[in-house]
Amino acid sequence: MSKKLRELQAKKSAVAQEKVASLNTASSLLDQAEASGRDLNEDESREFARLKSEAQAKGIEIERIQMSIDLEQERIAAQAAAGSVVVLAGNGSDITVADRSAVDTTAGFRNFGEFARAVFQASLPGNAPDGRLLSPRLAAAPSLYGSETAGADGGFLVPPQFARDIFTLSLDDEALLPLTDNTNVAGNAMVFPKDETTPWGTDGITVAWQAEGLAAATSKPKLGTSALRLKKLMALVPITDELLSDTDALTSYLPKKVASRMQWKINESILFGSGAGIPQGALAGGAVITQAKDTGQASNTLTPSNLANMISRLPPGSFKNAVWIVNNSVLPALFTLTLGNYPIYLPVGGGVGGMRGSPYGTLLGRPVYVSQHASQFSAQGDVILVDLTFYQTITKEGGMETATSMHLYFDADATAFRTLFRMDGQSKIAAPILPAKGAATLSPFIQLAAR
Repeated sequence: MSKKLRELQAKKSAVAQEKVASLNTASSLLDQAEASGRDLNEDESREFARLKSEAQAKGIEIERIQMSIDLEQERIAAQAAAGSVVVLAGNGSDITVADRSAVDTTAGFRNFGEFARAVFQASLPGNAPDGRLLSPRLAAAPSLYGSETAGADGGFLVPPQFARDIFTLSLDDEALLPLTDNTNVAGNAMVFPKDETTPWGTDGITVAWQAEGLAAATSKPKLGTSALRLKKLMALVPITDELLSDTDALTSYLPKKVASRMQWKINESILFGSGAGIPQGALAGGAVITQAKDTGQASNTLTPSNLANMISRLPPGSFKNAVWIVNNSVLPALFTLTLGNYPIYLPVGGGVGGMRGSPYGTLLGRPVYVSQHASQFSAQGDVILVDLTFYQTITKEGGMETATSMHLYFDADATAFRTLFRMDGQSKIAAPILPAKGAATLSPFIQLAAR
């Protein structure tokens, strides 16, 4: 009960007692006159009228207080429905107690290491599980078989905040997924309509100058579809009970390891995925352009014209979104490239065109990503230029899904942590773009040929 509700109820009781007292006094006046066999005299009549009017006023006040009580009770009920309860403390003041289980994304655990240690302790004979593990948000209902998602079977879902932490760690400056055109989906697939016609092409919607009196040429959209279905990326990590006993070590070890491995696989699939059970890579599809080396170019070299020619193959508008992806063995050559007396590679991090900065600086104005996904120096694909807004991805709504099992590796004295990430992706265009003028095709995905 809230302090306000208690005060209102006490006030209603006091006013009701005052009304009863007024009515009792008025009733006594009538009883006295009746016992004497007479009517009320003038003074008694005035007093009776006053008492009756006073009782009526008290009745109106009681009704008003009751309305306030009803509103306060509705407020308290609404708070309870929202997950908080108002209680009265010993000092007479209100205290609001809220159930934060629905919004506490760590389920009461301070860090991932503390959660993992609780799972380990729950697996020891005779130990009762930590109460936080038995939360309905972490322990699933038992099934007909020993499942790692069933709390009663020994499996506990990782609190969502820790799962999101792993996902966030994988989206650092070298991650490619944030550069794509990504859509979160609740289901398992999504179909995107697409139109690959160009303003200068002869198919799809066309426009023409119209002479007076002549019939207009008609045209219609040329639409296709691109279907993406979520693929599953999984990490299954057995952790020894000795490591689980060191929560600080586990907190720093496990999320970083899972994040780095998943980031590598995601990047690799975005660039080179085969499309068979994994995303179709931007450089593995039909839209990729391999820019030839300069005429007469010496072996094992990189020239400014190599890079300029790659930029010239980008579609109009793509340069502001494009990033360079190079192997670390390319860096020595980049430091020597100049246009006149000016270096074209600036190895200083910083934002470019509103985009977050790269720790490896910029090359001809665009961020440089140094990655082992690129080939060794002078091999095909050692320098890559991509605009990944032309690459469509879908990811499962909710991000990472992480669970644990203490039974899978029971004989090895280890607990298994499983992390799933579902995504798919492919190029928005199926082939290079034919230009309005010139023979060189255009593409948002360009790699430099071997030299």
